[in-house]
Amino acid sequence: MSAPEERTAPTSRPSPPETRAPQATPYASSANDTSLYDYALFRRGIEPDGRVPARGYPLPDGPPEPGRPRLTLREAQGEVASALADTLADPDPARAAAAVHLRVRSLVMPHRTVRACVLRLPLTDEAAARRTGRRLVRTGTTAAAVQVGLGLLSRLGEPEDVPWLTVLGTLRGFERPVAAALDRLDRQAAALLMLRTRLRDTALDPLLDAVEAGDDQATLAALTGLPPDFRTMGYARRMAEATDLHRLLRAHPRHPALLLRAAGLLRRMADQHDVRAEILDYGPAMETYETLIGHADLPEPTPAYRAVLLSIALDLHSGPAALLGWRPGRREVLLDALGRLPAAPPPDGVLDDPAERRRADWTARTGRQPFRVPPDGERLRIEVVAEDPGDRGGVETRILVDGRPLVPALFGKGVGESPERLLDTGLLRAGAEPREVRLAEAYCTEGCCGALYVTIRREGDEVVWGDWRGAVGPTPPEYRFDAAAYDAELERADRDRPWSWPARSAAKLIADGLRDRPDLLTRWDALRGWVGTAWDEPDTVVVSFTYWPGLAAGNRDPEGPWLQFGWRIPRDGTPIEEQAAAVLDRLASTDPKSWAEVLGGSREHAERLGYPWPERG
Repeated sequence: MSAPEERTAPTSRPSPPETRAPQATPYASSANDTSLYDYALFRRGIEPDGRVPARGYPLPDGPPEPGRPRLTLREAQGEVASALADTLADPDPARAAAAVHLRVRSLVMPHRTVRACVLRLPLTDEAAARRTGRRLVRTGTTAAAVQVGLGLLSRLGEPEDVPWLTVLGTLRGFERPVAAALDRLDRQAAALLMLRTRLRDTALDPLLDAVEAGDDQATLAALTGLPPDFRTMGYARRMAEATDLHRLLRAHPRHPALLLRAAGLLRRMADQHDVRAEILDYGPAMETYETLIGHADLPEPTPAYRAVLLSIALDLHSGPAALLGWRPGRREVLLDALGRLPAAPPPDGVLDDPAERRRADWTARTGRQPFRVPPDGERLRIEVVAEDPGDRGGVETRILVDGRPLVPALFGKGVGESPERLLDTGLLRAGAEPREVRLAEAYCTEGCCGALYVTIRREGDEVVWGDWRGAVGPTPPEYRFDAAAYDAELERADRDRPWSWPARSAAKLIADGLRDRPDLLTRWDALRGWVGTAWDEPDTVVVSFTYWPGLAAGNRDPEGPWLQFGWRIPRDGTPIEEQAAAVLDRLASTDPKSWAEVLGGSREHAERLGYPWPERG
């Protein structure tokens, strides 16, 4: 097999939607006859509107993809290295590309695995490898061979490769690896590719068309004209990069609608719930914060805008944005500027809406938290942060060492654990025996992408955090704290609860009561589960428990039927201490299974135990 001849390079930017892509020869029926690059050009050329479909064009029919091998990454990398050992250093790119086509056919592994291994290959002759990578990207006829080229250009590509990569990125399954290669070369091209192929929302089309046409005024109008609640979960950084947000702000620093949009994108980039905090990968992040905060008084101070600014202040104070390369004292200056913005009463009638009333209460509770100046020399700081209830509304424990938030610095795949888990249970306390503590879980669950653990031990007059597990990157160092100061900080964090609201405070009192008196549930063959506030109704307490027949008598069958129940308790307006005591008193006298709702288990278990199984949509 020999690779097709080189093609003429396309234009340096993606073609505007009103023009056709460079013409390629009609696609042949066999994948061995035409390069994937020509195939992508052909598919784009026959699209009626020139737009790339959702997820890109399907790959052409070819040999079936090999089944996923039962290999570790190290084993797969060894196979790829062996197959390509001499091929990539061949000074003749045509001969090298032809040899790669032959060699990768023998690798029984998915083409994405081939690329992942190429990213780790040692390269003795980078110039030759770059030439081979270009040849494969432009003339490769199989997915595996092209992925070898993408892996090489991800490491060695140059600006002249951008147009070729952009065309290949329109193929299904190639958009992410191509974007990874483009990120080194042209962030805007990478962002446009990802938004075109991954975020299929027609509301974005005018914006992306304006960017590709190079029309700044149309870009500004389309960006600020998006619906106020338009959300780009996981793609906020790509939106900022595609539109060159930093440059737009410099050109229009007093444009209220643009400032509003910039605030929303910065807030979303600092979110850690669905993806790694993108703010750490956004090159002009600090300059964008500077411009926004310098003109933050210009947009109308609506409750929603004030909430976004407060969230940004929390990000700068104890969230991922604190990890940016700020020069000494600059972050504090920006926080001070945000803290000096005048408060504005909510418009008449707004507080009639329960959701807006909760947001106003959150703003009042949280309003000064990010603007407190920490004591000089403070080594350890524990901040419990409740998020805007109009957005996520979650609560996390943020741990700062020397002002640096540990979870985004060491893990970056999820937020810190809740205060109920870390503080209320005493897990962070240092005792005579070392204790391993989970500080954060990945946003997709620990079983998928892991969690961050640390072992806490007391050594004389010091508390030591070490033996880290699950950290991303190099193993973190040991952290040593003065034991007296450490204990005092835990006491302060446990006592200082302005972040909490009445239902959450009532839930804590109920949880404490059940922890002190486990018999309140075990007498009913029940084990205490999670106690907190409902995610969909923050003013409702939820007490969950698991029913195990025989538990009270000590003869529970671990293989037998069980059910999970939930008791929803709306706030009734009485003092939280009185409501919590009433809940505990009721458990002391009445079986909660008689009124709680079945939440989990199985239909079979419910039928065997005589409880109705919930019918849910």
